[in-house]
Amino acid sequence: MSKPLAGKVALVAGATRGAGRGIAVELGAAGALVYVTGRSTRSQRSEIDRPETIEETAELVTAAGGQGIPVQVDHLDSDQVRALGERIDAEQGRLDILVNNIWGGEQMFSWDQSLWEHSLDKGLRVLRLAIDTHIITSHHALPLLIKNPGGLVIEVTDGTAEYNTKNYRISFFYDLAKSSVIRMAFAQSKELAPHGSTAVALTPGWLRSELMLDLFGVTEETWQDALKLQPHFAISETPSYVGRAVTALAADPAVSRWNGQSLSSGQLAQVYGFTDLDGSQPDAWRYLVEVQDPGLPADVTGYR
Repeated sequence: MSKPLAGKVALVAGATRGAGRGIAVELGAAGALVYVTGRSTRSQRSEIDRPETIEETAELVTAAGGQGIPVQVDHLDSDQVRALGERIDAEQGRLDILVNNIWGGEQMFSWDQSLWEHSLDKGLRVLRLAIDTHIITSHHALPLLIKNPGGLVIEVTDGTAEYNTKNYRISFFYDLAKSSVIRMAFAQSKELAPHGSTAVALTPGWLRSELMLDLFGVTEETWQDALKLQPHFAISETPSYVGRAVTALAADPAVSRWNGQSLSSGQLAQVYGFTDLDGSQPDAWRYLVEVQDPGLPADVTGYR
């Protein structure tokens, strides 16, 4: 099997579950050595209090054909992130791919409270988890990434720049968090370009993460049962899909053409030809604009 990323070193920050896990595993399948970080280990859970662990993710990376290395890191702790960068430098001497996927704000934001009604402490915590973590990680990781030309930074968010500019995203704090990450990718693209490196923002579509499946009371094998509750869930995708988008970008010798742009998994599938695990190519953001948001009946014909 082709291993286009053999010899490459990646850091997926926030790889315990969801998109981070899917990205790490697909990078491993392409042959990369992947450091996977998060707060939840087999001996200690984060405030999210879910069963997924970084050790599991690392094992999945290795099973896929790469090498997974789990490191427990709180990305709000600058000293821990600095130590992570120093460890990668000492052990590998390079960093080719940085994926900033840290989030952890699922239980912190309200879906129906205005700014003045929302818990200020929880709202500010969302911003710290979604924004400060990314800044701290890039601050400590980029000096290693720019040692060699061709480095790639991927800022994972929710929504494209075009969609988020036109649409209010759930709540004040969520909206600000996800749009800020897109701008962070743009800013880094300007600073990295002189070093021959690239930065982009990337969003999955409606992700069938472990948490989302649990919310609907289904598994990956039975996910279509959730359509009885939410018919538009038909456009959803697995974490592997955005993982394949990252792998396609990382393996593209002309990836700099995307520098500073806001991208989606569905958009990149059309360019690079990869599919989700079921062989389809869901294009969630186009579906949202053309079907779901206008209130049309759920119909994914032509969208996956």
